[in-house]
Amino acid sequence: MPQVGALLTAVIAIMVFFLYSAIHKIEEGHLGVYYRGGALLTSPAGPGYHIMMPFITSFRSVQTTLQTDEVKNVPCGTSGGVMIYFDRIEVVNMLTPSAVYDVVRNYTADYDKTLIFNKIHHELNQFCSAHTLQEVYIELFDQIDENLKQSLQKELNVMAPGLTIQAVRVTKPKIPEAIRRNFELMEGEKTKLLIASQRQKVVEKEAETEQKRALIEAEKVAQVAKIHFQQKVMEKETEKRISEIEDSAYLAREKAKADAEHYTAQRFAEANKMKLTSEYLELMKYQSVAKNSKIYFGADIPSMFVDSQVLKNLSVGAPSEADPASEAAAPAETISVRSKSPKG
Repeated sequence: MPQVGALLTAVIAIMVFFLYSAIHKIEEGHLGVYYRGGALLTSPAGPGYHIMMPFITSFRSVQTTLQTDEVKNVPCGTSGGVMIYFDRIEVVNMLTPSAVYDVVRNYTADYDKTLIFNKIHHELNQFCSAHTLQEVYIELFDQIDENLKQSLQKELNVMAPGLTIQAVRVTKPKIPEAIRRNFELMEGEKTKLLIASQRQKVVEKEAETEQKRALIEAEKVAQVAKIHFQQKVMEKETEKRISEIEDSAYLAREKAKADAEHYTAQRFAEANKMKLTSEYLELMKYQSVAKNSKIYFGADIPSMFVDSQVLKNLSVGAPSEADPASEAAAPAETISVRSKSPKG
């Protein structure tokens, strides 16, 4: 019985070991590819727990999300023969799940070594060999990452469809110390030149600002003078209008006054015309005669006489409408009185 128990224990242990070796886990964002006897199986497995035949079947986990591959210490020779080193180049890439089987079958599960690492070395050396150190280190450095990305993606579209390059990041290369010091001195001189240029621009801007300030002040003075001039013109125009109004009022008053005098004279003339009757003229005649009567005293004056016949003739022969002024100017009747002397 003890031997049976030991055997049973050994069998259970072997089964547990086999079961432990058969069960495996694939993380999210990965696919599992299986090899049986060294041959790649055609059915990748998704995330989760899976069972395989231990010691016969093996698996590799292939990432299908964004991943970053780092290529370190890449040597590069420029067209001038200077050897420089790029400390680190990062390549962000992603493999689509549908392309996992073909890429792993053609380039194994470590496809990034063949398709990315080796290609980075090749493309970077191609770029450096066509440019000088000045261009690689300073002038065209900002274009290296974009050139590498385009070159890699162009090759991958043919060799491994489904593997895409998202971005390439290149660090500043290491150059010989003597050349680096020369570049630093050159950058220092460029910095001084840039500072002088910026100082010149500042001076020019200050002069331009001062000119604009003077121009603004002159425009302000001109506008104030213009406002004052317009104010004086408006005052003169107001005075002119007031004078015109006063002249119009005075003319209207004088015209009204002249019209009133004309009307008065006209009415007075009409009244005089209505007075020119025979009776009125007779009355005026006698009043005039009465006013012009004179009495003379003396010894040699003829006897007093009154020619009534002459008066009658004058009365009968007078016109119907006579001028009162002419009637008043007619010779008045003279009444003579002779006094008797003391002797007679």
